[in-house]
Amino acid sequence: SQSEQQILSSKLECVQSIKDGVLVEAKCTESNLITPFSQKGSGAKTQTQSSLKLFQVETETLYKKVGSEDLYVTSMLYEREQPEKEVTGGEVTELVWKLCLAHSASFETAELFMTLVFELRHLSLEALKALWKRSSFKCRDNWQPLIDALPSCATEACVVLMKEIIASGEVEEDKVEYFFWSFSFVPKPTSGMIESLAPLLTSRGASQSCFLGVTALLHRFCSAYTSCDNVPAVQSVMRTLGKFLGGNCTVQDSEELSQMQLVLKAIGNAGLAAASLAPVLSLCASLKSNPIEIRLSAIHAFRRVPCSVRVSDLLPAGD
Repeated sequence: SQSEQQILSSKLECVQSIKDGVLVEAKCTESNLITPFSQKGSGAKTQTQSSLKLFQVETETLYKKVGSEDLYVTSMLYEREQPEKEVTGGEVTELVWKLCLAHSASFETAELFMTLVFELRHLSLEALKALWKRSSFKCRDNWQPLIDALPSCATEACVVLMKEIIASGEVEEDKVEYFFWSFSFVPKPTSGMIESLAPLLTSRGASQSCFLGVTALLHRFCSAYTSCDNVPAVQSVMRTLGKFLGGNCTVQDSEELSQMQLVLKAIGNAGLAAASLAPVLSLCASLKSNPIEIRLSAIHAFRRVPCSVRVSDLLPAGD
């Protein structure tokens, strides 16, 4: 029947020549016939001819055999093989200048930027501050290489410098947001980082990214260190967040409601450290005069608190 007709008829023929086990030439002819438009073999038809020929054979490259004692297992995360050397602020400044002069979409720029990130990790806070004074300029395309490289540095010195840049108001708001976002991905947070960032929570007009970025860093710190709630820097952040709650999370207007929800979300973000605020969170959740949004946010703030805190005993049953 008409419905069973084959729509496309194709044919491929190839002739291959092999010498001493190596393919030296291949000639192929491919034809396609659209059958609904064909009449006795003619119609919409394409024919493609291709030829592949071996021109030369390079001699085998001899690789130096590596002994098993020189091999080691590592992760696929960023690792840069380079000789250990002392990095100076002047060298890094020169590197920033080179980045500014390089074409933005070149392999050279990518290599220079990666070098900048790794060299920043060798600088002390004092050296970084001096570097910022010399290299905070913008390139001709409005790019600031140092601003983009600092979040990938992830050392305590780099985090402290980012905090000081944020506090000084020297960079645009979108870059500040970029800094806060990067705090969530610092692989090995330190108490010094937390201590440095804590004052930002009480700064005027602290953004949502500030609260969530700092507490995400706190969560990662507490996930790596036992008894993090005994660390003074952690206690300082949780006391600051606790003050925002005011004892039972009461709010007077929509602006306070929005701020309270943000603080509760940040407390939940803090993870294990939030256990110290469990009694206050329980009051916030159980107080019937509180808006339902606040009560639900207070309950949700328990999401990373360990079961040992006995959340079920803190929240009244059937309420």
